[in-house]
Amino acid sequence: MTDIFEKCFKPSKADAIKEKGIYPYFHALESKQDTEVIMEGKRRIMLGSNNYLGLTTNEEVIAAGVKAYQTLGSGCSGSRFLNGTLKLHLELESRLAAFLHKDDVVTFSTGFQTNLGILSAIAGLGDYIVMDSENHASLYDGARLSFAKCLHYKHNDMEDLDRVLASLPENRGALIVTDGVFSMGGDIADLPNICRLAEKYGARVMVDDSHAIGVIGEGGRGTGSYYGLEDKVDIQMGPFSAAFAPLGGVMAASARVVDYVRHASRPFIFSASIPPANAAAALAALDQLEKHPELVDTLRGNALYMRKKLAENHIKMRPSNGEIVPIIPIYTYEDEMTLVIAKDLFDHGVYVNSTVPPACAPHECLLRTSLMASHTHELIDEAVQIIADVLKKYDLKPTL
Repeated sequence: MTDIFEKCFKPSKADAIKEKGIYPYFHALESKQDTEVIMEGKRRIMLGSNNYLGLTTNEEVIAAGVKAYQTLGSGCSGSRFLNGTLKLHLELESRLAAFLHKDDVVTFSTGFQTNLGILSAIAGLGDYIVMDSENHASLYDGARLSFAKCLHYKHNDMEDLDRVLASLPENRGALIVTDGVFSMGGDIADLPNICRLAEKYGARVMVDDSHAIGVIGEGGRGTGSYYGLEDKVDIQMGPFSAAFAPLGGVMAASARVVDYVRHASRPFIFSASIPPANAAAALAALDQLEKHPELVDTLRGNALYMRKKLAENHIKMRPSNGEIVPIIPIYTYEDEMTLVIAKDLFDHGVYVNSTVPPACAPHECLLRTSLMASHTHELIDEAVQIIADVLKKYDLKPTL
């Protein structure tokens, strides 16, 4: 019999880039997740976090988490289905439902688990899940867990989505699934046409708003709100680990659909519930967003400002319809070159994320930069100058 561990000992790409000293992962933070951090003993400007509203360091959010830890303990030691439901969970779900303008909400312990839990419950054998090709990995994994047949269409290509939907049997259920704001490219889904095609073919629509809640839409309510199509989105998903700062995830939908998922989702039923401190911090973060909707405007302003500064320095960004989105990808084209540049930036005090295949197409590698509402223009100026100085050292050209 072949040793199942054999694959673990074969030479890997990770081994190769470690040997070259350009391994970009698992850098250790020694401070709070903020606009400036201490990482491996040195100050770095943080341009690689999804902490879009800067709430990880908000005093009221931190205080709410500490108080819940002290009064409700470190965890619930059980699933929501059994002994793990707190009054705090129910309050959070009620508030989120009101904020997202949906009938009901169910919360999960992580964002990744939320997508697994939704898709594995809603779609089954004989159903179809139709996915944007650039959707997050958790959506694809959720589709695999569901036993439904998963088809994909070219990124934001409505003609291709029409083609896929037209090929489906009329007597089968179909769910169109898309990121609202795409996590790598920062572009916004063509939701008006997605909803139009869903209506045409009798499909339902799910939007993963991981990078849209707190970022776009009225008061940061996400992609449906951004387009004025909240009533056309059947399922809205969002994590707490981005704009809301702690850990967890939310599904918002009609009351009947939410109740079905509560009773059918194995990732929900068989997982421990969100710890009290996380639930309290998420609730406090929602308070901050509702009290200070200007945070969303500040974030948009920062995105526009940084794009302007990068353009002034002739730095080529990936084209996007999401100019107000705080995810700004910079082209570096080749994977090894991307890792070399990311290390150079890290050494000069700027942390960015390297985007290489399979997270992007070959020869279209990127440095993914992301902003927070709490970044100052002065800090953005400093970061852009470092990026410009570093990139001047490299001959960056697309490879055909």
